[in-house]
Amino acid sequence: MGKQNVGITVSKEEDFSEWYTQVVLKAKLADYAPVKGLIVLRPDGYSIWESLRTTFDKKFARNGIRNGFLPILIPESLLGKEQKHFAGFNPEVFWVTHSGTNEIGDRLALRPTSETLAYTLYSKWIQSWRDLPLKMNFWNTALRAEIKATKPFLRTSEFLWQEGHTVHSTKEEAEKEVIKILDIYKNTVEEELAIPVSTGKKSEKEKFVGAIYTTTMESIMPDGKALQMGTSHFLGQNFSKPFEVKFADKDNVEHFAWQTSWGVSWRLIGAMIMIHGDDKGLVLPPKVAPMQVVIVPIYKNDEGKNSVLSKVEEIQNKLESKDIRVHVDDREGMSPGYKFNDWELKGVPLRIEIGPKDIENQNIVVAKRYNLEKISLGFTEIEKIPIILDEIQTQMLKKAKEQTETITLNISDYSEFKSKIEKGGFFNSPWCGKVECEDKIKEETGAEIRVIPFGSENINQKCIYCNEQSVSTPIFARGY
Repeated sequence: MGKQNVGITVSKEEDFSEWYTQVVLKAKLADYAPVKGLIVLRPDGYSIWESLRTTFDKKFARNGIRNGFLPILIPESLLGKEQKHFAGFNPEVFWVTHSGTNEIGDRLALRPTSETLAYTLYSKWIQSWRDLPLKMNFWNTALRAEIKATKPFLRTSEFLWQEGHTVHSTKEEAEKEVIKILDIYKNTVEEELAIPVSTGKKSEKEKFVGAIYTTTMESIMPDGKALQMGTSHFLGQNFSKPFEVKFADKDNVEHFAWQTSWGVSWRLIGAMIMIHGDDKGLVLPPKVAPMQVVIVPIYKNDEGKNSVLSKVEEIQNKLESKDIRVHVDDREGMSPGYKFNDWELKGVPLRIEIGPKDIENQNIVVAKRYNLEKISLGFTEIEKIPIILDEIQTQMLKKAKEQTETITLNISDYSEFKSKIEKGGFFNSPWCGKVECEDKIKEETGAEIRVIPFGSENINQKCIYCNEQSVSTPIFARGY
């Protein structure tokens, strides 16, 4: 079949990085683009993104958020309005300097993020309290120069994401919005992708530049490294003042507005691959799987073929009537074994095998991808397939939570911290709140504060680094 069609050739445990890359490429989720640092999404990869987008859009709409569109080019003069914010992106910015052969006057940045552009427009659109709250979301791409350590879905120079930007009349309303969005993110990632997350705030040092504070959700990958899954920022009036996002209240008194911004990217797909995949390839949660069930008909001659395909069509129609995404693999010239391996590599949640003997026995063989279990179902039990898919979704989240628990440690001794950090994991460790200790820990171990979980305030322990009284117990980890 050609070398490119060979399955995964390394184990997840022995060479995690190479395993991950092979799964992305061989399961046909994405491929490398001709330009270094960029990838191309293939249909299965894009389908997963569309599934997430559909879910988020429904939840955003229920929260009064509407989608809009922003152009990708941002004038340098606009970026200068919030220099502190933009300085954080400067090393990563791609610049457009020419139109054809003519040099343009004001350089144009290819959007690293859209705050400056959106808020310039918001200042025009908002005049009075009647215009608030303004809640918009943008599905687009962002570009940040990641030339050296690129990895599909995790770190690329262009990536798909959504970025939301809301404007409110009061601080309290804006802060509530920050938490609402974080909850939407957490629930969607756990329910759709079956990935457990820890939520809380970033430290002052790690917060989004320009924010008053940043809330985040973090996950730990099987190789012991942390991955930021999404962030929701309280911007306060840090942008409304330089961009003059103001409104007149009911007494016609002018005020600066209160703002939030928030986003997730396609790195959610990368996390899903890492959390659930195995040595055979991809393992897809049923809710986001482009195909939830693949049916493989098995026959040796035309006589057997007709009866088998007739039954396959009947089963397909029955499942599709229940909104199950079904694919029939009737490819010629390929053995059933080859097809089984191919669909296991692509991670389809359920495989149905049916041949002449199965028709005689009035049953089908159903193979579950997530645990490779095979069961027999009678023709009258086809109705159970949606229930089985729901059970798989539940079990995948349960298994992922158990994985997370095994690499989450409570450590209060710095020597133990340093000795165990090489193996990776989430470390719940007391901290005094000082940036100096945070910096020293990162400098000496490579671990950083990933998230300060809500409710983790703690004054009963000693800081793991300086031994002074703690203020909280953050989660430390090395990250991607």
